[in-house]
Amino acid sequence: MDRYDLVIIGAGAAGEAAAFAARERGASVAIIDRDLFGGSCPFFACMPSKSLLHSAEVNAAGGDYPWPKASDRRDYMIVREGRDYPDDSGHVRDLEKAGAVPIRGIARLTGPGGVLVAHDGVEHELEAGAVIVAVGSTSRVPDLPGLDEVPFWTNRDATAARELPESLLVLGAGPTGVELGQVYARYGVPVTLVVPGPRILPHDHERSAALVAAALQRDGVEIRTGGRAVAAHARGGAGGRHRFELSDGSSVEGAAVLLAIGRSLPLEGLGLETVGVDVSSGHLTPDAQLRIAPGVFVVGDPAGPEMFTHVSHYEGEMAARIALGEDVTPDFRAIPRALYTDPETGSVGLLVEEARAKGIAAEELSANLATSAKGYVAEAEGHVSIVVDRGKGTLIGAFMAGPGASEAIHEAVLAVKLETPLAVLADTIHAFPTMARVMGLLFADAAKA
Repeated sequence: MDRYDLVIIGAGAAGEAAAFAARERGASVAIIDRDLFGGSCPFFACMPSKSLLHSAEVNAAGGDYPWPKASDRRDYMIVREGRDYPDDSGHVRDLEKAGAVPIRGIARLTGPGGVLVAHDGVEHELEAGAVIVAVGSTSRVPDLPGLDEVPFWTNRDATAARELPESLLVLGAGPTGVELGQVYARYGVPVTLVVPGPRILPHDHERSAALVAAALQRDGVEIRTGGRAVAAHARGGAGGRHRFELSDGSSVEGAAVLLAIGRSLPLEGLGLETVGVDVSSGHLTPDAQLRIAPGVFVVGDPAGPEMFTHVSHYEGEMAARIALGEDVTPDFRAIPRALYTDPETGSVGLLVEEARAKGIAAEELSANLATSAKGYVAEAEGHVSIVVDRGKGTLIGAFMAGPGASEAIHEAVLAVKLETPLAVLADTIHAFPTMARVMGLLFADAAKA
């Protein structure tokens, strides 16, 4: 039996971050994954989707970026040139160089301090000082009559496609559905987004959602709100397209179908019950230090509070430090969120409605980017909205859409984290003309009020 200070199950962003942090502190580390070392982000999520969004933006503006060039560039990004499946050997080499032991196989806990690994037709047990569960998430597949007959896409298929579909039907309009919908629409594919509620991006600021919806519609995307898919009919539409019945009595069709309705956690088969963890609910509830059982930690998507690569990376490092004896606690008060459509969106903290529901004396101040100096010079639409705690005189939320929003939001992230007084924010000099300066003027208005 091989013994390690830390055994990590899952080698995505969270698992890799934990492994590197532990090795920096001199701990022995084994890291196990059944599929790709590096996880979804570099191969099927963050990197390929952002590469395709960039290519599509250039193409939509009349630049020289046809789909074959975009597809080739994407394949380069995910190390899939001339291959059917990405090559993760670079991630394996980096882990080995750091002194970790990568193991490709299927792992499960056998009890406190025990992990059984199956690979290459054999099984062997590892003894762990601590275990970090970093298994990520998978696309949620609904229990929908007829869906099993439809060769649907998940985000993996949509970001890896080498041929454009004749049309694309997207079920769900969160970040995945919206970003990929814009990519394909900008390459001339008729795209329909099906939204169960009244608007796309239901968790973002309504102004941001409205601006992105208008941009999608200008790109040719049809947005169908207020109807949920209730039944699927493979090749049951015109021209052999797949047809879906909606709860409002209407139907939609698409030659390709992308499921973007959320994520599921692959918790079954991990042996968590052997350390007293109940997974019957389909989710985990870690304590403030990401612990789910003595010596067992969870990081990344299964840990929450939000499913972002940057949160996963942060949690991986924190869990490794805690597992190795450091007295630290993760701080989730200021998690940045970004959408990389055209226009971009960025946000942090609480919406004004969320703040008031918590009993905070919250007020929102907003600015129209189009009538600002930045909007004039960039010929750009957008908004900046801030939410302040009147009692404390601090920023508790910021939301923006427009050029550079994913970068400009980070001043607000730091301000929320540090509870920086509005007077200090108002006294901060912001470069002109920028999104950040529009936000700075709102800080000044809030401080005066």
